[in-house]
Amino acid sequence: MALSVPGYSPGFRKPPEVVRLRRKRARSRGAAASPPRELTEPAARRAALVAGLPLRPFPAAGGRGGGSGGGPAAARRNPFARLDNRPRVAAEPPDGPAREQPEAPVPFLDSNQENDLLWEEKFPERTTVTELPQTSHVSFSEPDIPSSKSTELPVDWSIKTRLLFTSSQPFTWADHLKAQEEAQGLVQHCRATEVTLPKSIQQSLIYWLHPALSWLPLFPRIGADRKMAGKTSPWSNDATLQHVLMSDWSVSFTSLYNLLKTKLCPYFYVCTYQFTVLFRAAGLAGSDLITALISPTTRGLREAMRNEGIEFSLPLIKESGHKKETASGTSLGYGEEQAISDEDEEESFSWLEEMGVQDKIKKPDILSIKLRKEKHEVQMDHRPESVVLVKGINTFTLLNFLINSKSLVATSGPQAGLPPTLLSPVAFRGATMQMLKARSVNVKTQALSGYRDQFSLEITGPIMPHSLHSLTMLLKSSQSGSFSAVLYPHEPTAVFNICLQMDKVLDMEVVHKELTNCGLHPNTLEQLSQIPLLGKSSLRNVVLRDYIYNWRS
Repeated sequence: MALSVPGYSPGFRKPPEVVRLRRKRARSRGAAASPPRELTEPAARRAALVAGLPLRPFPAAGGRGGGSGGGPAAARRNPFARLDNRPRVAAEPPDGPAREQPEAPVPFLDSNQENDLLWEEKFPERTTVTELPQTSHVSFSEPDIPSSKSTELPVDWSIKTRLLFTSSQPFTWADHLKAQEEAQGLVQHCRATEVTLPKSIQQSLIYWLHPALSWLPLFPRIGADRKMAGKTSPWSNDATLQHVLMSDWSVSFTSLYNLLKTKLCPYFYVCTYQFTVLFRAAGLAGSDLITALISPTTRGLREAMRNEGIEFSLPLIKESGHKKETASGTSLGYGEEQAISDEDEEESFSWLEEMGVQDKIKKPDILSIKLRKEKHEVQMDHRPESVVLVKGINTFTLLNFLINSKSLVATSGPQAGLPPTLLSPVAFRGATMQMLKARSVNVKTQALSGYRDQFSLEITGPIMPHSLHSLTMLLKSSQSGSFSAVLYPHEPTAVFNICLQMDKVLDMEVVHKELTNCGLHPNTLEQLSQIPLLGKSSLRNVVLRDYIYNWRS
C-alpha cells in the first residue's frame, strides 16, 4: 500500500520515466505477431495475385532486416538504375529470395560543375576521387556543338581568369621547371625568339603588368572592391603619393601606345574600376588602323569623350533616323546633331500644317524630347551594347583623354587613388614581369571497369589572347592531339569579340611582315589577325580530338 506523501501526485511521472515507457511500448508492439499477409496487402494487389499476374515482391513492413511472415525482405528496385539493369520479375516468384541490387552508374557531370568536384594536389600522393566525370572530355549537348570542325580555334579577345585542361596523359612536364629551363624561357620571351614545338610552358605564362603591388589583386578591377577591402593602401589619403603614382602610370601608358603605334606591341589592355579598354595595333582583327574598344560605357563617359572631340561609334547600335552616328561609323559634332534633330522634329509635325490643325494640337517641348532621347541612351549603360569603338588618330586623342580624366581613378572605396592596371604581352617602360600560376593535378575517376587516371592542368591569372593560343599549341603537341578545356572569361571583356565593319581587305602577308617584331609567335600572330567571329560571347568549352577542335561559346 502506497504511503501518502504531502504534495505528491500518483499520476505524475518524470520525463525519463515517460521516455522509458514509450520505448517499452515500442518493443511490445514489435514483439507482437504480425497480421496475416492477406490483411497487409492492398485489395488491388490481392486481386492481381489471384489473376496470376507477375508482380514485384511487396516491400516488407518491418524495415530493412524484417520481413513479412518471417521471410527475407525483398530488395526494392533502384529508381535511378539503368533500364537494362532492371530486375526480372517473371523468372522468380513474388516471395522468392532477394536478388542483388544492381549498381547505379556514376552520373556524368557537366564541365561547368567542376568547381564542385574534389581535387587534390598530385604531390605528395595520389588520391582516389569518385566525384569526377567518367571521361576526360567535356560533354556537349547536341545543339551546342558546331556543325563544322576546325584545326584551329577562333580568335578570342576576352581576358580569361582561369583555364582548366584535362587529358588522359599526364602533365608532369609542367610541374617543376629546372633552373636552366626557366632561364631559357625568360630569355626567349624577352628577346621574342621563335622556338619550335614542343617548348617550355614558361614562355607561355609570362605577361607584363603596371602597377605591380604584390599584396593587392590588380586584375580584375571591375567589382574588385570586396577583394581589396582591408588591404593596405597608403596612397588613399595622400595626395602627393597619388600624384606620383599617376605620373608613373602616365609614362607607362604613353610608352605602351608608342610601342603599339610602331607595331612593336600587338595589343594591350587598360583596366579601370569602371571599364576596360583594348588597344590593338593596325593589322590585327582585320583592321588597317589602330583601334580601341571600351566596355562597358555610360552616357556620362560618352558625353565627355564627345566634348573632347573624340570621334567614336557604337558598333552594336543599329543605325536609324534619330541615331547620332553617321553611316561611316564616326560621331557627329554637337552642332550638327542638334541641327539634324531640329530638322527631324519639324518634318514630323509638317503633316499637321497640311491638315490645318497645327494650332489645335500641342507640340511636345524641346525639354521633353531631349529627356526622352537621354532615357534611351541611359538604358544601354553598363551593358555590352554600350561598347565604344575608336579608330585611327582618334586613339591618340583618347590616350590624352584617359591620362587627364579625373573619373579614371576612384575617389573613394578600396580602389581610391589607385591607377588603372596595364596588361601587355611585351615589356614596356615601368612594367613588371609576372607569371600565370600553373598547377598540375592527378585524380582517379570511376569507370565501368574500375578506376582510371585523369590528369588536369589549372592556369589562373589574367590570361590574354596570346597566352591562350600559345598554351593550346603547346598542349596540342604534348598531349598527342587530345585534351579538353574549360575557360572562365572576364565577362566585361567578352564583347571585344564583335566583328567590326572593315573598309578594305588586308593583305595578310604584308600584315605579318610589318608585325614580325611585335613579340608574338608567327602562328599566334596569324590567329590574332583574323576577323573575330564570336560576337558578344567568348569561348567557354573546348575539346580537341585527333587534332580537331570542337568548341562552345
